[in-house]
Amino acid sequence: MNAVDQLATAPSRPRRAARRRHPRRRLAALAAVGLSLVLAGTGCSGAAGRPTVGAVAATGGAPILRGSLCDLLPSGTEPGNPASLAGEPPETALQWIPVVTRFEAAVRAADLAGELHGKQGVTVLAPTDDAFEAQFSEDNLDQLFLADKDKLRDLLREHLVAGSLSLSDLVAAGEVTTLAGTKIKVTGGGTTARLGDKADTVCADYRATGARIHIINRVLGNLPVTAGTGDGSH
Repeated sequence: MNAVDQLATAPSRPRRAARRRHPRRRLAALAAVGLSLVLAGTGCSGAAGRPTVGAVAATGGAPILRGSLCDLLPSGTEPGNPASLAGEPPETALQWIPVVTRFEAAVRAADLAGELHGKQGVTVLAPTDDAFEAQFSEDNLDQLFLADKDKLRDLLREHLVAGSLSLSDLVAAGEVTTLAGTKIKVTGGGTTARLGDKADTVCADYRATGARIHIINRVLGNLPVTAGTGDGSH
């Protein structure tokens, strides 16, 4: 197991059906000690160490997700369902979304959790694991996670927008500025939004405390594509 896979571990989830439909997902179990520390900090763990569904009442019911990938993600009373994440801090909510393990690991590796707690909230544009695999070789990711922390932080800031913006808010704004200072044109409507000429939302409107999380299908920013190169290429 290389260094990136060690960082990219996430809690195990009883999603056998979903895993059959995503054979390339590498969803290893997060170490119990690490998870207990995270959940102890939030004060929202259940009997099995999972986020509780007590946030539903506070948020007015289960969030309504929009996008083509949503039906493959946890729902109902399954661990990681949208209602159970609505009262969690965004960095904890990300741990329970099974298709963004690389992005969540990058947030931890870059020690960027603090930037997910802006006074006016934050919008997280989280690329899927497939998006990371299409963008970076394993060697490149190892370098970013372990050595080029400043470059990794800059990359992550390309995926954060000040303010907790729903999908309809993004489209209505027409343009948003990331925490990296990049302006992104937003078009579309209904169940998806187009971000510039690069990425689309594939499951939008996860709620977290002071945040909205939108899963996207491409990595934003200007780092070169290195997938398919190097000893650790995919």
